[in-house]
Amino acid sequence: MEFIKKNLKGFIEIIPEAHEDNRGFLARLYDQKTFKENDINNRWIQDSHSHTSKKGTLRGLHIQTNPFSEAKLIRAIKGRMKWIVVDLRKDSKTFGKWESVELSEEKKNMIFVSRGFGHGCVSMTDDCDLVIKSDNLFSPEHGAGIIWNDPELGINWGIKEPFMSERDSKYPSFKEFKDTHGGI
Repeated sequence: MEFIKKNLKGFIEIIPEAHEDNRGFLARLYDQKTFKENDINNRWIQDSHSHTSKKGTLRGLHIQTNPFSEAKLIRAIKGRMKWIVVDLRKDSKTFGKWESVELSEEKKNMIFVSRGFGHGCVSMTDDCDLVIKSDNLFSPEHGAGIIWNDPELGINWGIKEPFMSERDSKYPSFKEFKDTHGGI
């Protein structure tokens, strides 16, 4: 496996080694020893499968506040998804900065995102499937969000008019998030 540390500390792209032949491929997606050697020592307690039907669907920016903040391991198993993370850690030097990675079934890549980040994604193909591991339980009461097109964050989603849920389209601004929560 190749571990590519991104600019935001705690955001890592992981490229599994795939063994391919005329039958298909086998790629190890998780190896506790290898992950620990690369400073990822989380205990995964929840797995989810996310399906997005339509290209141009935007989800987020979603946040779980403490004590339910989550680290995640995310992989596209079908299609392509642009995944965005925003550093919301109160004491981080990169607080309010964002980064993205394109996840795809062709690249077989995945990302690790430590606790304290906001998450969002936009589907780049129809019928996109993701598998997501979390190291904490989901708590609706601790859910928060930031509007996707907040001018202070200035995220380049690569889309002007996304398809999205009503809830996501009504999230508050980054300033309002900071005023309410301060960070994670």
